[in-house]
Amino acid sequence: MTRRRITVAGAGIIGLWQALTLARRGFGVMLVDREVEPLTRSASRHAGAMLAPWVEAESAPALVRDYGVEGLVLWRDVYPDVVNNGSLVVAVARDQPDLVRFAKLTAHHQTLDRAGLAAVEPDLADRFSSALFFADEAHVATPHALAFLLQACQDAGVDLHFGRALEESDRETIIIDCRGLGSRHRLPDLRGVRGERLLIRTSDVTFARPIRLLHPRHPLYVVPWGENRYLVGATMIESEDAGPMSVRSALELMGAAYTLHPAFGEAEILELSAGVRPAFPDNVPRARVLDGGASIMVNGAYRHGFLLAPVLAQAVANFLQSGAGHRLLEH
Repeated sequence: MTRRRITVAGAGIIGLWQALTLARRGFGVMLVDREVEPLTRSASRHAGAMLAPWVEAESAPALVRDYGVEGLVLWRDVYPDVVNNGSLVVAVARDQPDLVRFAKLTAHHQTLDRAGLAAVEPDLADRFSSALFFADEAHVATPHALAFLLQACQDAGVDLHFGRALEESDRETIIIDCRGLGSRHRLPDLRGVRGERLLIRTSDVTFARPIRLLHPRHPLYVVPWGENRYLVGATMIESEDAGPMSVRSALELMGAAYTLHPAFGEAEILELSAGVRPAFPDNVPRARVLDGGASIMVNGAYRHGFLLAPVLAQAVANFLQSGAGHRLLEH
């Protein structure tokens, strides 16, 4: 396929990785986004940004795990501030059967007793008698990672245009459409899935890695963002409501965080927010080639956007350069 100029639409995690990868491959790339201020309203800003392919294998298809391992490698190659401290999964005493089940459904983990947990996360040793430690996993602080990718795009020569939607003149280029639910008119099988999060700050507890608390009704994850900040998130909710978080949802989220560690009860609340992410029926992100190759829709991030965005970018770049196929690319 002959190289042509590329227009990437949408400056979330998917679009940023697409623009950066294509620019570094030698394509002329323009990145457009309708928001005037970069990264302020993207669904990506609500992400926990856990690079956890083996943990995700508990509920995700095997190809998410397999390509997630590749995504983790690509993040480490590009972003210098990946935190390579692994992940922990815990459960209170009454939910220990859930931890046993989780262990059976996943791999690449070590079962820690209380002493082992104390060595890894001392602040949890008095709270939990055991944990699953996924030592090879990692995470990033969402706002810093997004800002880094945006700057990397600019450094790679990407032509950035914020406050600009796709225009008719862009049809003269190959369009890589990464606009999430903004592209639903071309992707009828796309749906929205709500995610809720709480950003808090406390110096009374110190975690070095993401912690997932298993719970039959209120599972949650806590991701350290540095500077005593923690992102507390819930599992995805099958709803397209993009409105503010309800009092009940906030109380459930804060209550689950308190269960993980009582020190969170005295934390400052910096932000309560909710967002709607795009997802395909199987919850696997993919690229879909349309219009004879003139448009490529890269969408369906679900909760795997950060993990698989670099893999999708490589798949699209390889397709544009050589026509190469990929299991996450439909054409």
